[in-house]
Amino acid sequence: MVNILLIGSGGRENALAWKMAQSPLCRNLFIAPGNPGTALCGTNVSLSINDFAGIGKFCLEKNIEMLVVGPEDPLVNGITDYFLSNNSLKKIPVIGPDKKGALLEGSKSFAKEFMQKYSIPTAAYHSFSKNETSEAKKFLSTFPSPYVIKADGLAAGKGVVIAQTKAEAENALDEMLVQSKFGEAGSKVVVEQFLEGIEISAFILTDGVAYKILPEAKDYKRIGENDTGPNTGGMGAVSPVPFANAALMKKVEEKIIIPTMRGLKEENIFYKGFIFFGLMIVANEPYVIEYNCRMGDPETEVVMPRIKTDLVELFFAIGEQKLSEAKFAIENYSAATVMLVSGGYPDKYEKGKMISGTEEANDVLLFHAGTSNNKEGKLITSGGRVMAVTSAGSDLKSCLEKCYHAAEKIKFDKMYYRKDIGRDVL
Repeated sequence: MVNILLIGSGGRENALAWKMAQSPLCRNLFIAPGNPGTALCGTNVSLSINDFAGIGKFCLEKNIEMLVVGPEDPLVNGITDYFLSNNSLKKIPVIGPDKKGALLEGSKSFAKEFMQKYSIPTAAYHSFSKNETSEAKKFLSTFPSPYVIKADGLAAGKGVVIAQTKAEAENALDEMLVQSKFGEAGSKVVVEQFLEGIEISAFILTDGVAYKILPEAKDYKRIGENDTGPNTGGMGAVSPVPFANAALMKKVEEKIIIPTMRGLKEENIFYKGFIFFGLMIVANEPYVIEYNCRMGDPETEVVMPRIKTDLVELFFAIGEQKLSEAKFAIENYSAATVMLVSGGYPDKYEKGKMISGTEEANDVLLFHAGTSNNKEGKLITSGGRVMAVTSAGSDLKSCLEKCYHAAEKIKFDKMYYRKDIGRDVL
């Protein structure tokens, strides 16, 4: 049995904590900084996700034997490198890539160059920096609308604009490159051809050599029903995805996963952890829209309930580079999640709203994303995405019914959720 520290505080981390806490290998689970949901799975620790020295000190004091990194920010900032370069910490396996591996998410242009180099199917593109705004605008004329404009760096899931007209695209370029809307993250942009198709999220867990393909998921990024309005961090997800049949997933493995693994090896990138492939399926062919160096959110909330295998056991196999020998099984049932969000999200929203009805939401899992406790210990909202209502069962239709039945019981001022999650694939 081991002591584990999980970094992060969102719905993804609550789902990871819920799954890890079930392992007989887990003695003590600590979550930094965690949230009221993770507090039900382990012990929350008041540490900042980028305080590497503080995290390292805590690991030594509490005899931590495994570090699991939930969000992308500490990975892009080099938490794995920090542990590897420290004599007293390097014996602790870190689930998460090094800084160079995290560039797959941390830099859109790095990811696109990587895909081009290793013949991984992706949309045609060009990268532009701050002093190339006029060239970027000229480049728009080389292919038809709509246009995809992406901030190169991390922008909390909000750095992608799909512009329907050239004028909209030019405005997005001005906002990112001239007005610094996303700060340093938008000082370089990728202008990309729009791919018309259907999105799907694929995931692997890798020790850098072997990999296990996790259950796929479909998430819903737009705030409004029928996929309208601005992009969010994700309004819900379903797994499995009915159209992701064995033939399609074989193409994903052969054309995307295997070349990605080869690229990591050839680039000498230290990669132990999750890789998320944001895919667009165009005429039954998969294309990579983006890589993430961690699990997705809200996809983790539907993927974790479908993993039959002990997650801690898999993490151990990664640390020892024995993932090829590890058994891996997926539950033969469905999962759905519906995200409850603050009114006004993804733009301005208020925090501190009292949350009620959670104890009445039976037959579901509640993964906390943006909640905290007030001075009286009462549950309140503290983020845009507040809570993921998740259900697992024999079929997707009954899972969604359970999610929506539970969502009706939960209340907070100006609460909003999409009522059409999964409708397109049922």
